[in-house]
Amino acid sequence: MQTVNTLPEGYKELYSIDLQKNKKTAVLVNLLACIIAVFLALPMSFAVPVTNLFAQKDAFVIKFVVLLIGMIVYMVLHEVVHGIAMKMCGTKKVKYGFTGLYAFAGSDDYYAKKPYIFIALAPVVFWGVVLLIINLLVPMGWFWVVYFIQIINLSGAAGDLFVTVKFLRFPKDVLVKDYGVSMTVYSKT
Repeated sequence: MQTVNTLPEGYKELYSIDLQKNKKTAVLVNLLACIIAVFLALPMSFAVPVTNLFAQKDAFVIKFVVLLIGMIVYMVLHEVVHGIAMKMCGTKKVKYGFTGLYAFAGSDDYYAKKPYIFIALAPVVFWGVVLLIINLLVPMGWFWVVYFIQIINLSGAAGDLFVTVKFLRFPKDVLVKDYGVSMTVYSKT
């Protein structure tokens, strides 16, 4: 079973999470995002000095604008990849939205454990590889523009990483209903 439209008989709620309402979990996920960002930025600043970003003073404004546009485009594309992964797992209709705090992709379907972990990790893996390749190809003066988007990719996936780690401990029979910024996990056991 990959994806089902209705909850099978005998399943009961095991766990739920709503980052809009559960402030403690939201703070934990955001703290994890900050730790990931520092872990990525600090060591890299020794390998490729951030001053490379400012090396061409006349190009700094262009780099800054490209970075801002890139961040917005990345956030949309991140959710599109979640949606594509949902479709690959059998979802007919993906719902996209933005709460003011989080962009999301969700559906009315229930996902088995492995497909849901695939859906959760698809954007961070896909865009991680794409951004790594771009980083290796751009001139050194543009390295940090792309790398900042990579940092956003990995740190912005803190919620996806959080639920993946959490779900690894759940029974094999779980079904996940992902509404976008909240989800409920059901199990027979």
